[in-house]
Amino acid sequence: MTVTVPKLRRALKRSSPSLSIERGIWESGATVVVGVDEVGRGSWAGPISVGAVVVPKDRRIYKLRDSKMLTEPEREAIFDRVADWAEAWAVGHASHLECDELGMSLAQKLAARRAIDGLGVEPDHVLVDGNWNFVGARTVTKIIRGDSKSVSISAASILAKVTRDRIMRAEAEHYPYFNFDDNKGYPCPKHKAALQAWGPSAIHRRSWVFMDHLPWTGVPRYHRPEPQGTLL
Repeated sequence: MTVTVPKLRRALKRSSPSLSIERGIWESGATVVVGVDEVGRGSWAGPISVGAVVVPKDRRIYKLRDSKMLTEPEREAIFDRVADWAEAWAVGHASHLECDELGMSLAQKLAARRAIDGLGVEPDHVLVDGNWNFVGARTVTKIIRGDSKSVSISAASILAKVTRDRIMRAEAEHYPYFNFDDNKGYPCPKHKAALQAWGPSAIHRRSWVFMDHLPWTGVPRYHRPEPQGTLL
């Protein structure tokens, strides 16, 4: 079944990302430019996910926007178009257990490494959203609000967001009290009430501070051991 991308809402028509950053890098001699964005860092449950995308130089895609500006149906509708249009793309994850065991910064780096490794091509240059290089020792440009400025990062944000949302909707069937199909593991009143009533599920990040504020359920907060060396 073909999904038609809905008409852009008026508020989105003047907020289109561009290829100007990518063009400048291509003109400097780089061939493979990868846009990278993460989703799930602030969630209390499920994985942290990182999207990595190589966009074509000679084919445009319309209605592409920062994933946070789009509704869930709009993101779902454009997902296949973005995936088919990209020259290469991948989404890497670090599980809730890895988030606990490594801490969020290292877990995000691990998810980014898995995403870039999944592309099947070696980047010449990586564009990351934000002011932190979480992709390792590569040539990197950090872009504040990059998901609204760079086509590559915007595409990565949509692919990562939809992929992770689908994971959390699938998990919702196993943990119906937590309303994961709606909140995707992020804190909200229903999620907090379920934690108070039932304690953490098997996919909650048990190293997070919310664990300190739950009634005793027999499940203690996880505390990471002191690092013994470089993990990543």
